[in-house]
Amino acid sequence: MNAEGHEQSMTEAELRTATAPTSTRVPWAAVAVFVAIAFGLAWLVALPLWLGDGLASPFAGVILQTMMFAPAVATVVVTFALRRPPRGQRLRALGMWPLKPVGRTVGFTVAAIFVPPLIIAAAVVVSAALGLVRLDLEGFSGLASQLEQAGMDTAGIPIAAIAISQLVSIPIGAVINAIFAFGEELGWRGWLLHALRPLGTWPALLASGALWGLWHAPVILLGYNFSRPDLLGVLLMVGGCVAWGVLFGWSRLRTGSVWPAVFAHGAINAAAGLLIVFAAAGQPLDAAIVGPLGLVVWGVLAVVVVILLLTGQFRRDVLARAAAA
Repeated sequence: MNAEGHEQSMTEAELRTATAPTSTRVPWAAVAVFVAIAFGLAWLVALPLWLGDGLASPFAGVILQTMMFAPAVATVVVTFALRRPPRGQRLRALGMWPLKPVGRTVGFTVAAIFVPPLIIAAAVVVSAALGLVRLDLEGFSGLASQLEQAGMDTAGIPIAAIAISQLVSIPIGAVINAIFAFGEELGWRGWLLHALRPLGTWPALLASGALWGLWHAPVILLGYNFSRPDLLGVLLMVGGCVAWGVLFGWSRLRTGSVWPAVFAHGAINAAAGLLIVFAAAGQPLDAAIVGPLGLVVWGVLAVVVVILLLTGQFRRDVLARAAAA
């Protein structure tokens, strides 16, 4: 029977069964161990930055990438040491395998490479419309200034060609960055979101997103992302991660797979500098407002989520069909 026929034939009782999490209670002990390991490893990996030159360290990039695998390590520990989820259900519960239904999962994964950059681009347009930034779509002076500061010799190369190359490289960067994003997403959307599902869809989405944001504290308190090494910086990161986490989590629940979230996370990282490509030089760009995790992006994501809500994409029966496929 094809997926469409299966969906049409499901009874209300079957829908309730399909949409229910595999456990009726949150495994709080396992959640506590997962959080302790993920957070503890993050601080341990970031410790050389705290003891040394901070984000100015030549090893900062490697340390940041290594830190991204802390949630994956936590997942491995709770999965095998605490047997959560139990043997025989692990790959499916973590959203790794099978890719079923294949069409939906692959379609969402491909969309995940392009949709986050489009959301960030929409935020750039909104920011310009609100007067928060000035754009330079002819001379790309902001990009030229950044390249000059980086010591790159662009003589003889049209700046517009460089700008286009930056845009074209985003999908490639999304795929490359997905390797590191997998370390985070296996934990946050693969294990934690699934473990929190007994709380209900929205509490699980919001809680997993908030923990994801707090987990970044070791580098946010060094000035990463927002140049605000304080509680406000951490709260901004929590807000940004909750906003993106709802979309990532929805893709996880809608497909039963963690892979769309993995590639969406990689796409955000690849498109993080999109504003610099279009912004005019000589103006301050406050990442807390116009950055990829800033307030304007929160607003764009809120619109996207509202559209998903109005089109029934968060309905129990829709998520149930995804789980039962």
